[in-house]
Amino acid sequence: STERIIKMKERLLLNSETIPVIPEHVRFEFNEVRKEWVLLAPERALYPDPIATEVLKKCDGKISIQLIGEDLARKYKAPVEKIVGDIINMLQDLADKGFLKEC
Repeated sequence: STERIIKMKERLLLNSETIPVIPEHVRFEFNEVRKEWVLLAPERALYPDPIATEVLKKCDGKISIQLIGEDLARKYKAPVEKIVGDIINMLQDLADKGFLKEC
């Protein structure tokens, strides 16, 4: 009998110190025809809402989720902890689907 070893890709678990970045195989661009932002991966497309778009624009591999949250908390006059938690939840879903990685 032949043994098969399947290596599972380790799940990226995001936290406030994670520095998120959109991977090379994913394009994040403005769709002129639809007049909205789109995340394009092979055979998949996501159309983020305006707040998600704001978060994704900051996923440039330079700042942490905490700093993204602090920036948005100032802009929207909302509690940092709540915003950071919401960002982690949203980005975790995208990371699980392969639309985001850690820098």
